Amino acid sequence: MKTTPFTDIHIALGAKMHEFAGYNMPIEYTAISDEHKCVRERVGVFDVSHMGEFWVKGERALELLQHICSNDISKLDAGKAQYNCFPNGKGGIVDDLIVYKYSTTKYLLVVNAANIDKDWAWVCEQNKAFGCTLQNASDRMAQLAVQGPKATELLQKLTDLDLSSIPYYSFREWSFAGVQPVIISNTGYTGAGGFELYFYPEHGKQIWDALFEVGKDFGLQPIGLGARDSLRLEKWFCLYGNDIDDTTSPIEAGLGWITKFVDGKDFIDRDLLWKQKQEGVSRRLVHFELQDRGIARHGYEICDAEGNNIGNVTSGMMLPDGSRRSIGMGYVKAPYSKKDTTIFVKVREKLLAAKIV
Repeated sequence: MKTTPFTDIHIALGAKMHEFAGYNMPIEYTAISDEHKCVRERVGVFDVSHMGEFWVKGERALELLQHICSNDISKLDAGKAQYNCFPNGKGGIVDDLIVYKYSTTKYLLVVNAANIDKDWAWVCEQNKAFGCTLQNASDRMAQLAVQGPKATELLQKLTDLDLSSIPYYSFREWSFAGVQPVIISNTGYTGAGGFELYFYPEHGKQIWDALFEVGKDFGLQPIGLGARDSLRLEKWFCLYGNDIDDTTSPIEAGLGWITKFVDGKDFIDRDLLWKQKQEGVSRRLVHFELQDRGIARHGYEICDAEGNNIGNVTSGMMLPDGSRRSIGMGYVKAPYSKKDTTIFVKVREKLLAAKIV
């Protein structure tokens, strides 16, 4: 398995380790419930150095990205970031990603760890018609996500950059904890607020130690991938491979807001997705909360009141916050996708009532 600059630290801290996307990653340190609560109420730090990073440079960089990405990148100013997806030419999604704009000739793409090789091959293939300079920097970039309501206050102790001057989905390159350059990005995958830090791997320990020295006063904890999953699901953020994939269209997945049909943007699958937007789709990704006691898990059937299959669960869990609320996401036939509709999740032949929320 691959390692990150922090793997030995995770092991020394007693983290439960497991393979994820080819990396030896921490799943949990204390307990998912404890770590979930820490991020919601205080601040936690995630090692997300397994994520992929690609540089796209050249005079036609914007043209290439407008072609392979669903969102309208021409709207980005320098220092801004944008959530996006790669349509796959068949109505599905190659991956979802974040695009960072440095200038009209320089962009950074941050992609999912499990899709690095697939995404790199896809971007390289599409670039043949544009001739941009591409660089796969995934092995030369480490990343920590510092998330939670106290994240900004903690991070401000380690930089002279006014973090309040960085709006949501914006970034700066600056000095942080004595390290320069560090990309300081007001983004995250928890819904709890905070920043993501990108830096060269050799600076990882210095930044980690600085965070935890200052973090003593903030109740900072290291957080594993288990709580990362529960936090993103509570916020209804999609997970590639579960809620979106090569067989789901962005329109079906509720990602029409990042699918922009503007003049001059001839992106992959534009005509097909425009048709879906105008005519509607046969299924939609919905969010639901169980009314009966139980847990909806990935792959479980979703049924109507008579037990007829109308879809499948893509993500589900009991919230690890003591509320005993069980939530999930899944695709259902379009007529069942309206808010407050009652659906049923099939668990061991028993139908558990759930409500679209």
